[in-house]
Amino acid sequence: MGDSLIIGTRGSKLALWQAHWVKSEIEKNHPELNVELSVIKTKGDKILDVPLAKVGGKGLFVKEIEDALLSGKIDLAIHSMKDVPAEIPDGLCIGAIPLRENPQDVILSTNNLQLMDLPEQARVGTSSLRRSSQLKKVRPDLTILPLRGNIDTRLKKLDEGEYDAIVLAAAGVRRLGFENRISQYLEPEQVLPSVGQGALCIEIRIADPRIEAIVSKLDHSETNTVVSGERSFLHRLEGGCQIPIAAHGQVEGKDFTLTGLVADLTGETIIKETITGPREESVSLGIALADRLLARGAKTILDQVKEISS
Repeated sequence: MGDSLIIGTRGSKLALWQAHWVKSEIEKNHPELNVELSVIKTKGDKILDVPLAKVGGKGLFVKEIEDALLSGKIDLAIHSMKDVPAEIPDGLCIGAIPLRENPQDVILSTNNLQLMDLPEQARVGTSSLRRSSQLKKVRPDLTILPLRGNIDTRLKKLDEGEYDAIVLAAAGVRRLGFENRISQYLEPEQVLPSVGQGALCIEIRIADPRIEAIVSKLDHSETNTVVSGERSFLHRLEGGCQIPIAAHGQVEGKDFTLTGLVADLTGETIIKETITGPREESVSLGIALADRLLARGAKTILDQVKEISS
């Protein structure tokens, strides 16, 4: 089927936006192709009444799509990079990482209040252990409540008064046209983003030169450098998507700077460091930064979090 191509995606509005964007970019480069979407429901989509960390962190939003890719039912898969575990299944690889959206977290609140202006004991919604740990460090008085569902659902819960504020990824909010709802962009110094946040992952089969040639045109070199460094940090820490690990990389000229952290669930203990080196060494710099955190006790924290969450 050389003139057709099937993209696997989740069915949420954001996932479909991302998949349609990739579809349109491929069609621009290859107008002869008939590109179709295949919507696949993942475990993370089916279980909505349990915090993600309690469901099981690895592959919650990608496994079923990866299974379809491995079996040949689809030709490539589109994920939010922050949902992709550090370990890619045998037979698959990351074919391209397009230009990244804003990687920061954002506050959306009633009365358009920023983080430090929220009232004492304000109810803040997030199911991310990474976010809740860092928020507790900055504002120990906040009441952190679980929040699941797509962006529309989360906004509805905020508007109906279930929360005083919610924390989301800026990228999804912006892609779906809700930028006017953002009360504050959280600087990385306040809340360090998730590994790969704001970036897309185009996943393909390793031995598929036709698809590799098609998707490689969508790769953004600087984004690939930065995200690869962040992911090597995550991989070295053996962290899943629902563990309080964060990393934020930046390229400035010939240098790559990466800040990473590991936190406990209370936010009382946060191990955080920054490393800088040549941009072409982003992967080895991510590993080196992880080793620094491990030497300072990060493994003990991660083991405790995994035990509590299991």
